[in-house]
Amino acid sequence: MLFSPSGISECVQEWNDLEKDYQHVQETHRLYKQKLEEVSKLQESCTTAITRQRKKLKDLTVSLEECKEKLNPEEMNVIDGIQESIRDRPNVFFEMESFLPKKNGLYLSLVLGNVNVTLLNKQSKFAYKDEYEKFKLILTVILFVFSFTCRFVVSYRALDALFNFLLVWYYCTLTIRESILISNGSRIKGWWVFHHYVSTFLSGVMLTWPEGKLYQMFRSQFLTYCLYQIGFVQFLQYYYQSGCLYRLRALGERHNMDLTVEGFQSWMWRGLTFLLPFLFFGHFWQLYNGVTLFRMAQLPECKEWQVVMCGCSYLALFMGNFFTTLGVVYQKYMNNQDKSKSL
Repeated sequence: MLFSPSGISECVQEWNDLEKDYQHVQETHRLYKQKLEEVSKLQESCTTAITRQRKKLKDLTVSLEECKEKLNPEEMNVIDGIQESIRDRPNVFFEMESFLPKKNGLYLSLVLGNVNVTLLNKQSKFAYKDEYEKFKLILTVILFVFSFTCRFVVSYRALDALFNFLLVWYYCTLTIRESILISNGSRIKGWWVFHHYVSTFLSGVMLTWPEGKLYQMFRSQFLTYCLYQIGFVQFLQYYYQSGCLYRLRALGERHNMDLTVEGFQSWMWRGLTFLLPFLFFGHFWQLYNGVTLFRMAQLPECKEWQVVMCGCSYLALFMGNFFTTLGVVYQKYMNNQDKSKSL
């Protein structure tokens, strides 16, 4: 219970105690600001040192290549050892920079300005990553229920618009969160990042598509696709990938900031026959959606620009998803073949 002074002497004593505590608070805050300044100076010093190291290593690499022609075998072994160490440095610098403030990329600069989004300790990074994964899982369930309702229960354009608005917000939020995670050391790159930008655009175009004959022609196909791709496949991927990541992190084979993504990656090779058929079916459904929309665009009554734009978006999603997944599978297959030959 809180102490409540009842007399003047107790009030004075309480005030004196508060004064002492206030002095302690001031001193603690002064020390806190001092440490912050020290941390800022150390951050700047580390960033400068890493930049200097990179430049010197680059120059040294060029010099070593020039020296190779004049060396004997013993000196070549020394050079090879140095070059091996140089190849390991980028990964070390990457880990260091994940704990240092860095300039935001173009997208984060446009959205957030110059706000520093670097989390300075592992606990904060892991907490943010786990919250991101939970956000994706919760929204996946919500979007599945929403699309099921629109497809089989209620058929109102206003509810469809609300569903598409939720998709726009979801994908926009994912792009921002992923950019922050990348700034903090997450290794999600390439198409699986750009995929969400295309999905944001597609959902925005669907949101603006006016009610009409063509919209109704495509509505059922679109909502059924959402049920499969955003609901079933994404939910399946989350649990499968999170299990893979948990096992590989425990074995020390994956980075702790790696994420689940809407696609196939090399670390998901185990259980290939389980997941790939569902992924490829979804990819070809995107192609089917694109072909359907391009056929609709050739109809005489087609006046909406949204038909062609959605068709182009689905075609871009198919090509990106299909060829990226195919490339990962081929690369992993070739790596396994090389390992078999070496054994």
